[in-house]
Amino acid sequence: MISLNYRDSRPIYEQIKDGLRKLIVTGGIGPDEKLPSVRALAAQLAINPNTIQRAYNELEGEGYIYSVPGKGSFASGSAGAEDGRREELERQLRELLAELRYLGVTAEELGALVKEAYGK
Repeated sequence: MISLNYRDSRPIYEQIKDGLRKLIVTGGIGPDEKLPSVRALAAQLAINPNTIQRAYNELEGEGYIYSVPGKGSFASGSAGAEDGRREELERQLRELLAELRYLGVTAEELGALVKEAYGK
């Protein structure tokens, strides 16, 4: 499910958040699917439950998951990510596109990558 890299400069909670976000976006965790409990995931990864809770809180704030009191946390059924996250990803994409253009990647090659990503 999620693997941690202790040599990564990012904090552990960010690695967990990024791993769960990737699973949700790619369909590894389906809409309205229950996420592992904070305690269960903390035990599985052998880390402090507060670290998991922080990742869950941030994912909920970004709209990727929602919590039901007494039931747990679930993957959001819609693309409910906040506008700030979208803007950040668009900024990163612009930087990547500028670098790819510098490296000689053509618009046709980029178009093929976009079609591949969208399955068309």
